[in-house]
Amino acid sequence: MHYLGVGYAFSAYDEKSWAYQIEIVQVNASGLAVGSSANGRGTCDGKCKVSSSKFPSQLVTKEKEAIGQFFFDTTIRATPKGDQGWGQGTATWVFTNPAWVGPSTDFTLHATPVRCDNALPGTSKIGCVMPYIPEMVYAKNGEFPELAKHIEYAQNTLKLPGKHGTTKYLTRLTNATKIRKNRDKSCPSSRPRPQGKQCDEYPFASTWQGASTGGGKFSWRMINAKQNREGGQALGNFYLYNRIIEKDQFLVWIK
Repeated sequence: MHYLGVGYAFSAYDEKSWAYQIEIVQVNASGLAVGSSANGRGTCDGKCKVSSSKFPSQLVTKEKEAIGQFFFDTTIRATPKGDQGWGQGTATWVFTNPAWVGPSTDFTLHATPVRCDNALPGTSKIGCVMPYIPEMVYAKNGEFPELAKHIEYAQNTLKLPGKHGTTKYLTRLTNATKIRKNRDKSCPSSRPRPQGKQCDEYPFASTWQGASTGGGKFSWRMINAKQNREGGQALGNFYLYNRIIEKDQFLVWIK
């Protein structure tokens, strides 16, 4: 029998559990493979445990796939704040058939590793995410055009890091004192603010590439105060929903 095993893993930024689903899809079967069923179990390696494992015996045909559903809980601590850990779910299954003496050997499919943490500023909830380099998106014709144009200038003209399509990543900074020093260097209070304007800095003060901690070039510009304020709130939500914690990398995409 030729078959396809497809795995789907999904997590939530504010949940300590995640799920993994496996589908066994028959491509073709002949001879003694016809009429085979699949059943299995889920396991988890790392800082995790299995909370539910359901993969009962199911006939595998071209018309109907066999499905296994597994749920995992992180075992990181809720306190003190700052704990994090990785977990990886695995689906294991066998095929059985009334014409066979016994089941097949084990087959396995690993899920994408998942990181869970309670290290995210602004929330006390544990959450879990999958590894990737997220991108904060600002549009020049969107809600924050002056902010977007400033970042575009900083990335393209000054060649500052964080640009979409590069590996010159920004890295999250969470220390409030260092963030304030970044902001004080790029946008000191002594710098006059025209009415309705605020000082915007890039790289963001909440990154290690900021004006003070970065030790290199930076850009500042007076932009619309509402756009600066709400654009900063959007960045905070980006950090939250992607669970971008200390030293996590990300990019900024200007569209």
